[in-house]
Amino acid sequence: MIYRKLAAVLGLVLIFGLIGSLSGPGWSPQPMTEVVVPETADVAIGSDAVTDPVGTYETAQETIEVELDGATVLATITYPVGAPDGRPGMLFMHGAGTATNLNFADQAQALASAGVYAMVPEKRMDTYTTTDRDYVQMAQDYLVSWRILTEWPGVDPAAVGLYGESEGAWIAPVAAAQEPDVAFVVFVSAPVVPPREQFAFAADSYLRSVGVPAALLRAIPRGLGANMPGGGFEYADFDASPYQQQMEQPVLLMYGTADSSMPTVQGPLQLIDDIAQTGNTQYTLRYFEGANHGIRIDDALAPGFNDALARWTLGLPDTATAEPRIAGAQPVQLFRAAPVSHPRWYADGDMLVWSIVGAFALLLIGPVAWVGSRLVRRPSRRLPPPLARYSAATALAATAVLVVFAAYIVQVANLALNYRTDDLAVQGGWVLLQAVGIFAVAVGVRSVSAGINARRTLGAEATGAVGRITWWGVHLGATVVLLIAAYWGVFPSVL
Repeated sequence: MIYRKLAAVLGLVLIFGLIGSLSGPGWSPQPMTEVVVPETADVAIGSDAVTDPVGTYETAQETIEVELDGATVLATITYPVGAPDGRPGMLFMHGAGTATNLNFADQAQALASAGVYAMVPEKRMDTYTTTDRDYVQMAQDYLVSWRILTEWPGVDPAAVGLYGESEGAWIAPVAAAQEPDVAFVVFVSAPVVPPREQFAFAADSYLRSVGVPAALLRAIPRGLGANMPGGGFEYADFDASPYQQQMEQPVLLMYGTADSSMPTVQGPLQLIDDIAQTGNTQYTLRYFEGANHGIRIDDALAPGFNDALARWTLGLPDTATAEPRIAGAQPVQLFRAAPVSHPRWYADGDMLVWSIVGAFALLLIGPVAWVGSRLVRRPSRRLPPPLARYSAATALAATAVLVVFAAYIVQVANLALNYRTDDLAVQGGWVLLQAVGIFAVAVGVRSVSAGINARRTLGAEATGAVGRITWWGVHLGATVVLLIAAYWGVFPSVL
């Protein structure tokens, strides 16, 4: 008998693993075969243009209110004191991690000290949420500030451009395409590819960096490829390429080689190809050794970043095509960012929630029915004690699988986002998770075996209606819970 149970456990574990593998979508990113080779390690901007270096001028600031359609935001303008009129201007567009007019202080101070007027408006937050962002409308809002900067005393209205960092690099090309008078665009840590592709690329990079098992990588398209419960997140599929293909402005692209969240080779190559659609060959690309997503090393902007930014801006149009066009450290991108497959209907959108809700409803339907039966004059017969214990153990073991899985994901995410590794937590946690899954299957097999034996010895009527509802609800609910766990890769698979 024990060998039959062991065979049943092994067979079910393999079936769950097979179901998890075949339920799709899979994850197999393609290697990045294209390369970018810097011409020199020196990030300095070339050309014979004579420009004021960083530190030439004293700086001052003024904070103003910018009236948008339906909102008012603050904006801080940092400017050079004593510089001659007709200076360039730069409007900053926020990434996902910044929002106030006090951000980009280091860049703004450096630019102003070289003679560039820098304007940092607040990000408009009443139309910006986790689930809803309109990059086209955001571009229109930023252009209101851009127009103010073009009219600012001392600024050359024909030399005011945009600085888009991270998420802002999806907005900047929209503004540049819609407003041809934008003089230039600076892309800093630009994703270029659509958000969903960048999210998946970043997740893959982070998870590989902490050494997760390959089975967990397939959770990337199953999580990030799904439509979110309740809707929203339409911006995840926003494509900036049609706007980039309309850009005629010179562009400066800047990346840190330690930024594992961005396609640092694929992104600039695509953007260069996109602007070439209009015959635009005005690009400059710089890579900063060891710099992170914010182009920082130990919380300070990478050496040479501000100097390159200021000189390129001040030296336009000469610096737009100055050699070397590509310089800095050697970037490395192992895999391509690519479109993310969508899960099938049973694991997409609201079904992500309803499957879990339905599973736990089944687990609870028996206890709820039993409590209800206690309130009537002739309560239904309860489950025999052995079946009650096994059923409870089955429900708890199945629930434990999802609890341990959630805890494991939180731990891995914490390691990845903090650029740390811990083999014991990652590999040991995965072994523990799979052990809990196998244990839950074993408990379920033992419980079903006990139920079959009870039916043979006591008869079908021994449990009563509520008892039968409890038994079937628990075991069906536990099966659904384990199928959910299988979908997310908990069970070992031969595929």
